[in-house]
Amino acid sequence: MNVKKITTAAAIAAIYTVLTLLANALGLANGDIQVRFSEALTVLPCVTASAVPGLAVGCLLSNILTGCALPDIIFGTLATLLGALGTYAIRKHEKLSWLPPVLANALIIPFVLRYAYGIEEPPMWVFFFTVGAGELISCGILGMLLLRSLKKTNALNLLKDDSEV
Repeated sequence: MNVKKITTAAAIAAIYTVLTLLANALGLANGDIQVRFSEALTVLPCVTASAVPGLAVGCLLSNILTGCALPDIIFGTLATLLGALGTYAIRKHEKLSWLPPVLANALIIPFVLRYAYGIEEPPMWVFFFTVGAGELISCGILGMLLLRSLKKTNALNLLKDDSEV
């Protein structure tokens, strides 16, 4: 990796962490439908490969700093990493860039909630729905708005690279 790629990854990790701490402070990162503003950044791997490690490190730091349980730190970071890799894999289909992180989190995080935090109610299928809904808001709505805004301002040109993960 060159300096620009490392710097881009570090900036994405820092922004992810700050946005997660903000959502946490506002009480949006906990509850039935969790909305992490930082998850909007999960569309960025369709623009730059540097976003993949940036998102994973940002999620890892965020989960540590917000006092998550160890399984959440591990599997929450894994869900974000898998979502970022999925977005990178379908980067040519930018309009679907929100889908991999929504699916990764909706399929992994309910088990974290049940087994890491011992939350027995509601039934698991409700967790799949609520986690998916929060991710849909964060990635599908906020993420696509972010991508559109970056395009309008030509800011995407600053992030773009042709590198591989």
